[in-house]
Amino acid sequence: MLVSDVVESIGHDGLKSYYSFETFVINILEQHISAVGGTFYTSRRGKKGFDAYSPSGFDEYVGPTAFEVKMSIARLPIRQVALHINRMLLSDLPEQKIVNLILITAVEASEEFSRKVTKIFSREVPGVRIDIWGVEKLQSIAQLYPEKAKDIADNLFTLRLKSAVDKPPLDWKTSREEILDNLRSSYLKGQFSLFLGAGVSSSAGMPDWNTLLNSLFASYLTKEFDGAETVSAEDIRGLVDRLGKVDDPSALMAARYLRKGLDQSGSESKDFVAAITKSLYLLRNKDRPISSALIKSISRLCMPRRTGAKVKALVTYNFDDLVERQLTTNSIRHRCVYNQSEMYDPDELPVYHVHGFLPESVGSYEGLDKSTLVFSEEGYHHIYSDSYHWSNLVQLNCLREHNCLMVGLSMSDPNLRRLLDIAARGIEGHKHFAFMRRLSIDKFCYEGRDEERKQKVENLSAAITFLQRHHTLNERLMEELGVTVIWYESHEEIPDILNQIGRF
Repeated sequence: MLVSDVVESIGHDGLKSYYSFETFVINILEQHISAVGGTFYTSRRGKKGFDAYSPSGFDEYVGPTAFEVKMSIARLPIRQVALHINRMLLSDLPEQKIVNLILITAVEASEEFSRKVTKIFSREVPGVRIDIWGVEKLQSIAQLYPEKAKDIADNLFTLRLKSAVDKPPLDWKTSREEILDNLRSSYLKGQFSLFLGAGVSSSAGMPDWNTLLNSLFASYLTKEFDGAETVSAEDIRGLVDRLGKVDDPSALMAARYLRKGLDQSGSESKDFVAAITKSLYLLRNKDRPISSALIKSISRLCMPRRTGAKVKALVTYNFDDLVERQLTTNSIRHRCVYNQSEMYDPDELPVYHVHGFLPESVGSYEGLDKSTLVFSEEGYHHIYSDSYHWSNLVQLNCLREHNCLMVGLSMSDPNLRRLLDIAARGIEGHKHFAFMRRLSIDKFCYEGRDEERKQKVENLSAAITFLQRHHTLNERLMEELGVTVIWYESHEEIPDILNQIGRF
């Protein structure tokens, strides 16, 4: 088996390629170092920050040896990498001091570049032997264990999953604090964007997708049954609610059906848009303040500071204008961008409505009819299939140029995941962050409250292990898209976390 064939099969772009290469390298190193009587740890059990670690060394490498795996060192800012590694080395206890550091790359570096790297590392990381391994060196190890090497190459996905689920459980709240330190640093650099989903609008009482669909179903059926004395509007709402519980059709399919019923012209006309807008604001839960704590915290992050604005753009998948109202209240200059011809000044914060814009006061905006309303299947397919649609370009530009924080998004949208995958190509780090709700053992295993509370999962110990692995796998899937997960248990936590980021 040739290591070069393995590298060719996994490709050279994106975090998925990197993790596949890392999995191969870690497993073949573990095989070799164990075979020669050494001890080998991966980052989850060994030296914090390094991909792998051998405390006693192996072969000609005597003493504590660390490994860093990269797809291509030629793409990296070598001095920054050296400084980062030096900071990790300085945090070591004296008796654990690294004396050998091996950089392993899938793309062979030229001799001249290798000398340059060695020179920089010798200056920035004194007292540590630096070696660079490429495919040729890996091949010399792999050929010692041909059957094992082939088995590893044939099962990279399985081994990747095993590595994830075997990871010892950590205190996720402690880990979150470390992640928030990195997020705060990214925010203060000023190249930062916020991606906002339905959870942001829901915090202010706006209806969720299914509630909006049910309301529009009712509007449609009321029209169809108009004049039928035996069917009241209340009856229709009850029937629609029951249909959603029993049949649970695809939301996009239901929206397509609705559009056909509400708009007899066959296109997303003013009547259809008016029906959505009316339902959207009419159904808002008035018990919740329209300026929710979450929306206020988002707006505060957008306020310019003495050193300039830290948030460069807002990308929202919501139809409403609630965030814009708060920006106005806080006197933050902004511009709603909802079609390819809308322009903004350099001093304005762009708010991109990439799935369409339905402000309550339509008279305050021009060109709303040019916005592509991603409500039905047709609208979604139109954007998904057009790689050069302005909304795709806007999202991709933010993902490539900025550090982005996803708030109120489920991260299940296939188009967003596709764009994240594209943006992650050629990048080996995690640039972006996403809030994701963590399932508690109580919510997972029990239903009901007080006297009616019932245990639905008998083996609680198995459930705890299952949830730990479930959350870890979700983290790994997000990592392959360049996204670091920020876990939370209650939606009320998010505004406080955002305030911590901005130090408000």
